[in-house]
This record gives sequence, C-alpha cells and structure tokens, in this order.
Amino acid sequence: MNETVKNVGLFALVGALILLTGVMQSWNTAVLILNMGLISAIMAIGVNLQWGFAGLFNVGVMGFVALGGLAVVLTSMPPVKEAWAAGGLRIVAGLLLGAATIAAAVVVNKRMAKSGKRAIVMIVILVGGFFLYRGVLDPGVAAVEAVNPASTGYLGGLGLPVLLAWPVGGLLAAGAAWLVGKTALGLRSDYLAIATLGIAEIIIAIMKNEDWLARGVKNVVGLPRPLPYEIDLQQDPAFVDRVTSLGLDPVTASTMYVKLGYSILFLVVLLILLWMAQMALKSPWGRMMRAIRDNEVAAEAMGKDVTARHLQVFIIGSAICGLAGAMMTTLDGQLTPGTYQPLRFTFLIWVMVIVGGSGNNFGAVLGAMLIWFLWVQVEPIGLWLLQVLTSGMADTNPLKQHLLDSAAHMRLLTMGLILLLVLRFSPRGLIPEK
Repeated sequence: MNETVKNVGLFALVGALILLTGVMQSWNTAVLILNMGLISAIMAIGVNLQWGFAGLFNVGVMGFVALGGLAVVLTSMPPVKEAWAAGGLRIVAGLLLGAATIAAAVVVNKRMAKSGKRAIVMIVILVGGFFLYRGVLDPGVAAVEAVNPASTGYLGGLGLPVLLAWPVGGLLAAGAAWLVGKTALGLRSDYLAIATLGIAEIIIAIMKNEDWLARGVKNVVGLPRPLPYEIDLQQDPAFVDRVTSLGLDPVTASTMYVKLGYSILFLVVLLILLWMAQMALKSPWGRMMRAIRDNEVAAEAMGKDVTARHLQVFIIGSAICGLAGAMMTTLDGQLTPGTYQPLRFTFLIWVMVIVGGSGNNFGAVLGAMLIWFLWVQVEPIGLWLLQVLTSGMADTNPLKQHLLDSAAHMRLLTMGLILLLVLRFSPRGLIPEK
C-alpha cells in the first residue's frame, strides 16, 4: 500500500509540475510538454522492453525513431506524378536489382560449399550486381531530383490517411530491426551497442542524402495531420465566432484545441501500449524473457532459444520506437532529418528508463514525463536562478556574463546530476522492478 501511494504521489508530482507550468508560464507550453512527454513515454516503453525485459543494449533508438518519421512521408504525402514519370519506375527497378543481388549472394553462400570457387562466384555476383544496380538507379535518381527541386524533387508518398502512418512507422522500424537483429544479436552486449549505433547513423545519413526519398535536408513540410493546422482554424469563420463568443482569443484557442486533441490521441496510444506491456510482463513469455535476461546459460540449458527470443523482443521494442517517431513527426507537421541527434533520441530516452526504473513499465512512463519536463524547463529555470544570484553584480562584470551565458548548458549538467543521484541513492530507479 505504501509503495502504491508513493508511485501515485510521484505521478501526481509530475502532473503538478506541468500544471504549474501552465499557471506560471503558459498553457500552450504546458500542453506541449505533456504531448512530447507522452511520445517520450512510448519510446521509453520500447527501450524498456529491450533492456528491462531482455537486457539488450540498443544504442540505435534514434534510427528507429527516424524511420517512423520517414513512414509519415511515405504513407501520407501525395505522390509526385511528374517525378514518377521522370524516373520513379527506374528507381524501383534499381532497388529491386539491389535486393536481388543481395538475395543471390545469400543463396550462393548457403548452398555452395566453402571453397575458392564460391568466393569467386560471390565476388562476381556482388560486383556485377552493384554496377548493374547503380547503372539503373542513378539516372532515375537524377531525373527525379531534377523535378522542381525547390518544392518537390522526390517521389512523394501514397496519399493515405496520416493515422495509418503510425502503424506503418512501427512496421518499417520492425523490418529494420529484423535485419539488424539477424546479424547483430549474436554479438556480445558491447558489440551490439556499437552495431546499433552504427546502423542508426547509416539510417540518418541515407535520409539526409537521398533527396528522392524524402527531400533530404531540404525537409518535407506541410505533412497531413489528423487535426487541422492552427492557421486553418484561425481562418475558419465558424471556429472564430464560436471561440470569440466564449471570450477566447482565436489564436490561443486554435493552438490549445489542436494540442489537446493530440494529447487525447497520444494518451490513448500510450495507455493501450502500457496495458499490452503489462500483460506481456505478467505472462509466461514475460517471465521467460526475464529469466533469459538474468541467466542466458541456464535458460539455454532449459531448452529456450535465446537468440530467437532476443530477436523477437528487439523487433517489438524497435516497432514501438518507430510508432513514437511517426507520432512525433505528425505532431511537428514536418520531417527534418537534421534534427535526429543521439543526444535527444537515444541518450535522453535511456536516462528516462534508468531514472524511472528499468524493468518497470510504469517507471519508464514516469521517467519519461519527469525527464522531458526537466529537459525543457531546466534552461529557463537555470537562467532565472543565475539572474537572481548575480543580481548584485554590475552588468559589465565578466563573471556575471559568463554565468548567464552558461545557462544554455544547464540541461546537460542537470541530466548528468540527476542520473548520478538516482544511481547513487536509488540504483533501481524511482519505481523499481518487482
């Protein structure tokens, strides 16, 4: 009972901090923190499944989140007909040739006995297939990227409802996780971390440089949304009349209407995933995963296929991260590959899981909400605190200027300090695994 009260109190504290933000700053800021906190909580659940359930050290969270964002473009944006006519089919043919080359190499590697002849055949297939693949793909890419590059220059998407992009983001991340897992899950934990980090960087590099896919660093803006854009509501006479009659400012009301709508959507998704994760944790499958995590040798001795189970949970956790990435891109209304940084989409998510309580789904949610609040608010709070501490100094004082300029670095200092304090005084997290 005391533990339940403590846990409820911790969630209530985070809720009170968000409400206090609304009172002291603005409700727009408070709801934005809530929305990003909910998305971060979904990412934290995905990482918690991998680490808390199975002990898999995935440092490539950023890559799977980015694939979720890419799925929004590929699913919901309308196709660019001129680009498809210029070189779309050629790009598809080139990609199929690349996949066929890899498949042929795999078949030869499996069916031919290890020998010099097999090595020669493999080299011929890979080298010949590579040049054939590039010979077909490159002209198509050049033709597509030349089609009105200022606004398009890419193939576009399928023009489907944007909400369908959320599960598609999960499927895209799951497919990438399967490819990564088939090659990397046999490695030791430290090598797995290096492999996943490298794969994430490769994914981001492809998204930045392949303009035909999603415009690269030119970004895709104006993505479809399940809720209207604020500017559209502000230009809707019926909405303006309705909120004006309530004594509300149309600009503020439109912003809150959209953000609260997203809050409801994100909360529904989070609750469904949390319920599913809890059911999995309490099931025989969950107990088996934790047994494998605690002692792989003993689990193998009992007849469990450790590698297959690791692959299974790795795919599930990555799919959840991809789903969260699609939700975040939908909220932003744009895909900006340059913003995917390991500090935000890998390190910070790991801090959330560790602080909340590895192995506990509610702990992951709590850690995500708390750490995201601090990530947003520490800088303005730190600046205010430094202004108070240096209020007695002259404005020209070099020490005062240095301290005020250092407020921008309060985020990293605070995250490190919180992590150290939690590891020292509550190493199992705020809500430990039972």
